[in-house]
Amino acid sequence: MIKGHRTQKLVLSALFLSIGMVLPLLTGQIKEIGDSLLPMHLPVMLCGVICGGNYGLCIGLILPFLRSVIFGMPPIYPNAIWMALELATYGAVIGFLYAKRKHPSRGHLFFCLACSMLAGRIVWGITKAILLGVAEKPFGIEAFLVGGFLDAIPGLVLQFILIPLIIEVIHRTLIKTFAKPKNE
Repeated sequence: MIKGHRTQKLVLSALFLSIGMVLPLLTGQIKEIGDSLLPMHLPVMLCGVICGGNYGLCIGLILPFLRSVIFGMPPIYPNAIWMALELATYGAVIGFLYAKRKHPSRGHLFFCLACSMLAGRIVWGITKAILLGVAEKPFGIEAFLVGGFLDAIPGLVLQFILIPLIIEVIHRTLIKTFAKPKNE
């Protein structure tokens, strides 16, 4: 969404990282709500759309480990590892797909969201299966479908509602801010 301007992208990425650090504190008191609403996903996906896939990937990789070191949640092994790979996938996929169109539409954004959600969930499932397999804890297809999709429905719906709304507001704000007055 932002072309060029590396400094702007770095500052916005830091903002999304900060939001990702704080947002789970609102839902973290009740683990099931935090697990369902997926609060770290929103800033990573927004970073991917607004700053680009590279920035979304980096913020997604960093966020779970930074939260783990500062707040002790999520635990580094295994949760922060699979979350980092999942979030990095979200940020990268949505950012790279969204940037492919010169004039992205709302429908294109929904397509990018769906693709990134599916890719992120697949990476989450594979990583979780490997890490739990090392610990000799089973993680089968049923656990993948329930944990990756059924339990996450509230968060996925929230993402489908909030991300397009936020992007729409940003687009309108940018158009109003940078539109040339007709008198000049």
